[in-house]
Amino acid sequence: MKVLLLNGSPNKNGCTNAALSIVADELTKQGIESEIVWLGNGPVRGCIGCGGCMKGNGCVFNDDPLNAIGEKAKSADGYVFGAPVHYASPNGAMVAAMDRLFYAYGGYMKLKPAASVVSARRAGTTASYDALNKYIGINDMIQVPSTYWNMVHGSKAEDVLKDEEGVSIMRAIGSNMAWLLKLLQSTKGTELEKPVLIPKARTNFIR
Repeated sequence: MKVLLLNGSPNKNGCTNAALSIVADELTKQGIESEIVWLGNGPVRGCIGCGGCMKGNGCVFNDDPLNAIGEKAKSADGYVFGAPVHYASPNGAMVAAMDRLFYAYGGYMKLKPAASVVSARRAGTTASYDALNKYIGINDMIQVPSTYWNMVHGSKAEDVLKDEEGVSIMRAIGSNMAWLLKLLQSTKGTELEKPVLIPKARTNFIR
């Protein structure tokens, strides 16, 4: 079993990476493989709603890391999405990546455990956490619980390690993720492997 952790920060080894590394360390302790993938600090295209991804070949744009990340997402058993707070919301590149990741690869992530993690110097964490959680909630995924909202605080990676409550929250994410993955593994081949899926009724406010 393997968990894919996406570091959406433009700073590869900053606070977001520090938080994800704590989660990954706990997963390792409990026998779960993990990989932290960095989104990078180059341009990330936003979704243009072209529908090209519906053909099943990923996103039509191939000039940024999104499709490579999506290919890794296909075979992962769980996910942690990490982002820094910029202006009281997740950084723009991460939002653009999440839009396209869930449009093009969301089908591979359904019914799998996921958590979101945010880091900030001081404020904006709860709004950013809510924004990332909406991707999980709309995609039939299992949100991994923790002991508080999934946030860490600090201006640099070393600060995160001093945030004792933040560290404990990250460890709890790893522990609970490992537990859920093992539970799901134990249902393979039984009637509990998947829920009864309810077809989605798609409407709008006009008709």
